[in-house]
Amino acid sequence: MLNLLPTTLRFLLGSLLWLDLSQPPAVLPARTPLSFQLRHEHAITNDSRVIFSNVVPSFSSDSYVVSTSNIQTHRPQSANAFHSARLRSIRYDQSERVLWDQTDVLGPNVDERETLLTLAKMTSNAYTSPTASDWYTSEGWNKSTPFGWEPDADGLRGHIFVSDDNSTVVLSIKGTSAGWITGGGGPTVRKDKLNDNLLFSCCCARVGPTWSTVCDCHQGSYRCDQECLERSLIGESLYYSVGVNLYNNVTYLYPNANIWLIGHSLGGSLASLVGVTFGAPVVAFEAPSEKLAATRLHLPSPPSTHHVIHVFHTADPIPMGTCTGVTSSCGIAGYAMETRCHLGKVIRYDTVTHLKWSVDIRTHSIVQIIDRLLNEDWTQEGQEGRTVPEAKADEDCVDCFNWEFGSFHSKS
Repeated sequence: MLNLLPTTLRFLLGSLLWLDLSQPPAVLPARTPLSFQLRHEHAITNDSRVIFSNVVPSFSSDSYVVSTSNIQTHRPQSANAFHSARLRSIRYDQSERVLWDQTDVLGPNVDERETLLTLAKMTSNAYTSPTASDWYTSEGWNKSTPFGWEPDADGLRGHIFVSDDNSTVVLSIKGTSAGWITGGGGPTVRKDKLNDNLLFSCCCARVGPTWSTVCDCHQGSYRCDQECLERSLIGESLYYSVGVNLYNNVTYLYPNANIWLIGHSLGGSLASLVGVTFGAPVVAFEAPSEKLAATRLHLPSPPSTHHVIHVFHTADPIPMGTCTGVTSSCGIAGYAMETRCHLGKVIRYDTVTHLKWSVDIRTHSIVQIIDRLLNEDWTQEGQEGRTVPEAKADEDCVDCFNWEFGSFHSKS
């Protein structure tokens, strides 16, 4: 019977099943743990519509407890002002003032290892349906949860976790479904690869003369048409636009909730771009560097992006920006992962120096992060008393320094 109702109405009814209408959510002090349960799955159709699947409450009894802290963030005073400024920049390459509201919100306490471990497990689940053997619960692996999503779904997808008091929503976004990275392929590989090569390459995934590019902006040698690049990133079917639409859908259904975004790999970069747009706390694991993509998308820059936290280790060449060239693991698989500068702050685990890990694309998997990196406290000289490395901003970082960008199409 519910299947006969419109998608949004069915999703709203599912949300109401969880609501405790006896009292509004309390305003919680910092470091108060929040307990989350899986409420919904999200995906997009081939025509880029956001769709959801409700999770029956009795089937999602596993809880994820996350420690919190106060986070300062900047949010645009209105969506209209933000999009007007972005449109003016896209059309005329002119800046327009965006007024930002500085506010303190309750976010995840990223100084605690257990917080990162729990969020990593929640992130890992976005790759699979909960019926699969690699579905993480707070206690380990679970093979019996009797629900999933459509096997032929394409594009961006993931899960929505909501705290017991409905005060906070965690929006998890899936990364690249590439078997050589994550341990399994999947139906979203085609669109994932397109978005990877558009967002994280210097010029349309032009790595060598034998490569087929994903856009027509290469102008010979190391020259690339900037306007062409920017036009290629604004399609409604591309993941940034879909991510913004997804965020707006979630805020419509949970209008009074604080929203966090998490993701791994491509999902982490998208979480960051959407988090910068709306001023939402973000934790991204092993994400390709997205700072150049934010510039090409003409996202108005807030006074600070420190509400975005990247977590990665030095043996993973993708977030380090070293998986480049025709003979690299990424190049052999058809991916041009060439950027190296991140928004926000970075929690960088130097596993090459301190744990003697070899640089290897296979360490990119979220399972490696959960099982090998976050399963015990990090110890490092000069950072005594910490359980994770200190978060620091990327400094003196330059993307694609060997490329020349300009208006070359008009000169040809």
